[in-house]
Amino acid sequence: MPGTSRRRPEREHVPWRIIFGTIGAVIVSALGVLLVWELQRVLTYVVVAGFFAVVLNPLVTGLSDKLHLRRGVATTLVFLAGALVFTGLAILFIRPLYNGGRHLLADLPDLVTKTEQGKGSVGRIVARYHLQRTVQTNAPKLRQALTHAGGPALAVVSRVIAGVAGLVTILVLAFLMLLETPRMVDGALAVLDESQQERVRGVAQDVGRAVTGYVAGNLATSTIAGSVVYVTLLLLHVPFAPVFGVWVAMVDLLPLVGGLLAGVPTVAFAFLHSVRSGIVALAVFLVYQQVENHVLNPVIMSKTVRLNPLWVLLSVLVGAQLAGIVGALLAIPAAGAIQVIARDMWDHRRGRLKAEPTVGESETPVRAAATGD
Repeated sequence: MPGTSRRRPEREHVPWRIIFGTIGAVIVSALGVLLVWELQRVLTYVVVAGFFAVVLNPLVTGLSDKLHLRRGVATTLVFLAGALVFTGLAILFIRPLYNGGRHLLADLPDLVTKTEQGKGSVGRIVARYHLQRTVQTNAPKLRQALTHAGGPALAVVSRVIAGVAGLVTILVLAFLMLLETPRMVDGALAVLDESQQERVRGVAQDVGRAVTGYVAGNLATSTIAGSVVYVTLLLLHVPFAPVFGVWVAMVDLLPLVGGLLAGVPTVAFAFLHSVRSGIVALAVFLVYQQVENHVLNPVIMSKTVRLNPLWVLLSVLVGAQLAGIVGALLAIPAAGAIQVIARDMWDHRRGRLKAEPTVGESETPVRAAATGD
C-alpha cells in the first residue's frame, strides 16, 4: 500500500565460532592434502609394505605355531627364504642379459661394418631391400652414440640403485609391520567391547584370507605360464629361454593385460629366431591363455573373493592411474578387501550374515564360525 514502508528482513547472524571453525577445517584439509602430496612416496612405501605384511602374515603365523618359534625368528626365516628365491630369479634373469649385452656391445662395431658392406645375415637383408644408403647415413650416428653411451648408462645405474634402495625400505617396513602389528592391533582393539573386537578380528581374517588367496593363485598361474614358455623355447632352441620364462612369469602377474604384454615380445623374438619357432610360440601362447582363463583360474582362484569383472576393470584403472604398475598390481586385492568389508557392513546392518561364504565357494565365514551362526 502507498505510504507504508516495507521492513527489511533481518539478516541471520552466523556465530563467529562457526565461521572460524569452517575456515580452520578448510585450512586443515588443505594442509592435509599438501602433506599427502609431499609424502606420497613414503605413503606408497607404507601401502606396499602393508600389502606384503598381509600376504606373509599367514606364513609367519603358521611357522611360528607349528614349530613353536618366536614371531621374530619365524619372520626372519620367511624373509630369508624370500630373499633366496628373489636372488635366484634375479640371477636367472640378469646373468643371460648381461652376457648377451656384453657380447652385443663388443660385436656391434664389426656388425655395423659388415652391414655397410652387405655381409652377414643383416647385411644380406639390407642389400636385398636396397637399404645401403640408409645404413650409410645412420652408421656414423650409431658409432657416435656408442662412444657417448656412458651418460645414459650412469642414469640407468642411478635409477637401479634408487629402486633397490626403495625395495630395501619396503622390506624393512614389512618386517617391522609383521613384528609389531599384532601388538598394535591388540592395543587398538582394547578400546572396543568384546563383541566389536570379535567382529573386527573376523573381518580382518577374512580380508587377509582374500588377499593371500588372490596373491597365491596369481603367483601359481604366473609360475605355470613362465614354465610353459621356458620349456617351449628350450625345445625350439630359442636363445635366452630362461630370461623369457622369468619375464613371462613376472609380467603375467599384471591383471588383464599381463598375458598380452608378456606374449608380444616373446613371440616376436621367437620369429626372429625362425618362422617355425615363432608360429609354435604363438600357438602355445594362444592355447595356454585359453587354458588359464577357463581351467586354471576357476580352479586355483576358487578360494579367493569373486569380483565383478566391471569392478575388477575399474579397480585396475584407478590403481594404475594413482600408482602406475604398483597400483595395478595392488588394485584387485584392495578391491577384494573393500568387498569383504562392505559385505560385513551390509550384513551387520541387516542383522544377519549371508548364506554364502565370504571367501570362496566352500569356505565358512570366519566371523560366522566364531559366533556359531
